[in-house]
Formats: sequence, structure tokens, C-alpha cells
Amino acid sequence: MPIATPIRTVRTARSSIAGWLTRRYLSRLRRKGTTLDLNALSKLPEPALLPLRRDGLDPVPEIGALRDREPVSRLPVPAVPVWLVTGYDEAKEVLGDARAFSNDFAHLVGTNGVAEHHEPGGLGFADPPDHTRLRRLLTPEFTMRRLNRLTPLIHSIIEERLDALEAAADADGRVDLVEHFALPVPALVICELLGVPYEERDAFQQFSVARFDVLGGLGASFGAISQSREYLRGVIAQQRREPGDGLLGMIIREHGDAVTDEELTGLADGVLTGGLETTASMLALGTLVMLQDRTHFTAIREAEDPGAVATPFVDELLRHLTVVQTAFPRFARENTVVGGQAISAGDIVIVSLSAADRDKRLGPEMDAFDPSRPPASSHLAFGYGIHRCVGAELGRMELRAAFPLLVERFPALRLAVEPQELEFRKLSIVYGVDSLPVRLK
Repeated sequence: MPIATPIRTVRTARSSIAGWLTRRYLSRLRRKGTTLDLNALSKLPEPALLPLRRDGLDPVPEIGALRDREPVSRLPVPAVPVWLVTGYDEAKEVLGDARAFSNDFAHLVGTNGVAEHHEPGGLGFADPPDHTRLRRLLTPEFTMRRLNRLTPLIHSIIEERLDALEAAADADGRVDLVEHFALPVPALVICELLGVPYEERDAFQQFSVARFDVLGGLGASFGAISQSREYLRGVIAQQRREPGDGLLGMIIREHGDAVTDEELTGLADGVLTGGLETTASMLALGTLVMLQDRTHFTAIREAEDPGAVATPFVDELLRHLTVVQTAFPRFARENTVVGGQAISAGDIVIVSLSAADRDKRLGPEMDAFDPSRPPASSHLAFGYGIHRCVGAELGRMELRAAFPLLVERFPALRLAVEPQELEFRKLSIVYGVDSLPVRLK
């Protein structure tokens, strides 16, 4: 990792990169929204949209009632059998059984304009043995021992974004926390992790936002991913010639021709997908949780060891928010039974992670946010089984570092609008707000 690069040398470059990224990203969000294909979704019966509905920070009550009544239920989707899993135990059963349920991208080819050449590669749409082999390439770089090397860099990125947040505020201290903090922090961490050279980062940011323009349907979404991959192929070619200090260079040096350029491209694309919008949403919504109940804000700020307080806060925040609302679709390989429901080979299974993480079988008052509850290490915010997010610990590191530094720097931080004025994403796989106006003083 290029950790030894002097912070002063790169501060200006990082700030301009982050600003460019977030302006591009937010303009797209405000124009179209980071959502599923609304044209297609609008044709579905209302009950079929239930997994993507929220009431503020909470899943809508209807999905909780469905979970308690029928943890595995049939979604009213025309022409294709689709099952919705909302119960915690049932969700783990599906996500943990790669033998009975497939993630293979081939199941999507020929539907909604998705063609074979749209295959994104990476881990999310792969089954063993390919998934197993590719994940082994990434796993060593995501162990805590390796990730600890990033700690100073993560702190420096957060500190410089706090500077940028303060600089962007108007005379009354009003500023958008998403644009100037929540988005740039994970974007810059991913740049460092992958080892994207500074002179290449404008292009890197460009394709990192293009993938979220999915309103044209699945075909258009995968088309944007194809453009992203085309750029990444050029990055991989450069890394082949001169392996850098980041993740891509490490894999090339250690595995050489044992991993193809297409596989490397898919892995890099997956790291981007899994680490940008999810962490950005957690930073924004986590701040909102603190500002709506300042006891959490005060507990972190006044703690002798803010990091120790931030750890259970972040773990409970991950469970409570579960910003990735549904897992990748699973396809039943064989006839099976889950939660008392007979699922046939070829049926599609959608797991509602947000509903499962509120299952009352996990404990009392699971709809409440309570950092004092026993550690929620078994939550499904990062998924479960062989497809559990490989970058989970990196995400935790960013969140555990960001919240204490934010509240220490801005003790008077508060919302600049009434909570009911916030615009939450609608029908979005990754839940969040596109803007979080706050006042720093």
C-alpha cells in the first residue's frame, strides 16, 4: 500500500478527486436516483415491492408482520416463481447452502435485456469452484493483520475530509455531509486499496458512479458495468507491466498468470461495488441516528476510549440499518423445503436482509437501536455463507474511525432540516439518503 506517501503531497489531489466524484455521483442521483429499474418495477404488484420499502430508517411494518406470520412466502411476480425469505433462520439457511442455491450469472442471461457479454465477473455472481478460487486471491489482503496497515491512511483520509467539510460550510455552518464526507471517505480508501495511481483516479471515479445509473433496466445497468470493466482492463494491463503496491499489484506479483485479466477485472469491479455506496450510506445514516438521539453522540464524544464505545455502536448500527436490503438473487438448483415451503428447482429466492436482522427470534425489541445489547456479530448486514462480503472488516474499520473523529471535530453538529424533510431513496437495493444537510456550529 502507498501508505508512505507524504500526506501533504497528496492532500490537494485527494480533495479534488473527492469533489469531482461526489459532484458527478450526486448529480446522477438527483437526476435519476440510485434505484432498481423503476419502469419495470412500476408494473409489479405492490406486494412484490415490499422488500425495498422503508419508513424512514425502518423496514415498513408490513414486512415485519409477514416475517412473523410466514418467514418464507411467495411474491406475486408474474410468470416466474419468486420466493421472499424474511426470517433470520431461514435466511441463513438459504445464504449458507451453496449446494442447493446458485448465484450463477447465467441464470439471468436472456431476461430483461441481459446478455451473456454483460457478465460482471467477480464473486457475487459466481458459484464454486470458481468462486472459491477467486475469493482465495482476495482473502489474504482483507485479514485484520493486513488491514491494520491501512489504519494510519484511513485516519488521514477522514481528517482531510473533515477539513473539506468545514471548508465547504456556508457562513451559518450549513453543509451536505454526504457530498463532502460520507461519499469521499470510502471512495478514497478504495482507491488506495486497489492501488489506482493518482493520475488515473479521475477515470476511476467516473466509472465508479456510472454503474448506479440503472433506471434503463437490467440491460442498461449491466451495460454500464461493461463500460466500467473496459476501463479496468486498461488498469489491469498497466498493473501487469508495472505491478503497484495495492491489491491488484499484490495479486499479480503473487499469482501471475494463474489469474486472468478478466478475473482480475471482475474482482476489482466487485471491490468497488461492495465498498463505496454501502459504506457511504452507513456513514450518512449512522450520523443521522446519532443526531436523532444525541445520547449516542454524547457517549462517543465523552468516552475515555471513543474507539471502545464506537465498536458496539457500529455493530448495532450495521444490524439496525442493514443498508443492503436484499442479497444477490439465489436460484434453486433442486427441489427443496425452506421454512415449511416447497421450493422447486429453477425458482428464484430473494432474501430480505433488513427484515431478517429485525427478527424477534434474535432477542427483545429488535426494531429498536440499542448499542448495549449483546454483540450482533451474527447479523446479516454483510451477508452470510460463502458470499459474505470479503471487505466487511474494512468497512467496520472506516466506520469505527469516522464516527469518533466526526463528533470530536464538530461537537455542535446537528441537522439543518427537519427529519421529515430528508429524502430517502425509494425502491433502492442499497438504502440511504442522497443528501444530509447539517450544521457544524
